[in-house]
Amino acid sequence: MPVYEYACEECGPFAALRPMAEYADPQSCPDCGSQAPRVMLTAPMLANMDAGRRTAFATNERSAHAPKSSKSLGHGANCSCCGTGKKKGRLTLQGKDGSKSFPTARPWMISH
Repeated sequence: MPVYEYACEECGPFAALRPMAEYADPQSCPDCGSQAPRVMLTAPMLANMDAGRRTAFATNERSAHAPKSSKSLGHGANCSCCGTGKKKGRLTLQGKDGSKSFPTARPWMISH
C-alpha cells in the first residue's frame, strides 16, 4: 500500500498508509480525529529507486511515444549479411528407402 500525505487544519501535515482505491478520500487525523484532505507536500522519491528499476521506467517512457523498430535495432548477432555468427543450414537425414527426416524441424510436420 502506498503512503499518502494529508493536511489537518488544527494539527498540520501527516502521512498515512492507505489502499490505492481510497487515494482521494479524506483521512482521519491521528491526533484530533478530524477529517483531513489529501495533499502533495513532497515529490515522489524516484531518486532513491535502484538503478535497474529507474532504467526500466525511463525505457517505458521513451517507448510510449517513440517505439524502436527492427530497422533501428539492426539485424542482430546471427544475421547472415552483417552479423558475426553464421546461420546453420537445416539438417536433412535421408534413409535407405529414400525417406527424408528433418531432426531440427517441428516434429509434427510431415515431409513430402
